[in-house]
Amino acid sequence: MLPKKLLKYNPQIFAKGKRGLIYTFKKNNKLYAVKIKNPESKAENRIQNEINFLKILNKYKIGPKIIEFNEGYFYYEFIEGKTLKEFLKVNKNPEKIFGEIIRQCKILDNLKINKEEMHKPLKNIIIKNNKVIMLDFERCHFTARPKNFNQFKQFLRRTDTNLLQ
Repeated sequence: MLPKKLLKYNPQIFAKGKRGLIYTFKKNNKLYAVKIKNPESKAENRIQNEINFLKILNKYKIGPKIIEFNEGYFYYEFIEGKTLKEFLKVNKNPEKIFGEIIRQCKILDNLKINKEEMHKPLKNIIIKNNKVIMLDFERCHFTARPKNFNQFKQFLRRTDTNLLQ
């Protein structure tokens, strides 16, 4: 459920996922996104899990920067950019972007955090001004053997980019 204090900004539904809903709203002429639990989801504590991991990852400039959070929601500056899928359709030289994604994956791996999404990153990575912003950390967990870098390599192999040689 949307926090009452944000209702005065007239939030509009932006995206609906399996476990979360994203609304956008304007405050002081800035666009923000708020994420709440999808009431149809049976998954428990996913929003709190995402908040916990973003608090860690924001220190490494990974993920959207949280502006405010509380039980059941968080909001951040809305990131206007292209999804990785949109970016790849128009950019024939994505090596620099892929390098930044790999750098972030290695940081996640070094922190022993598994994102669980790097084998299908087309919608969960936004490119804005040649900067990479990973989204959707609700499934993150700590593990002795994280697989972010390996999952992203699998994605690159499937997309036949020849960038791993």
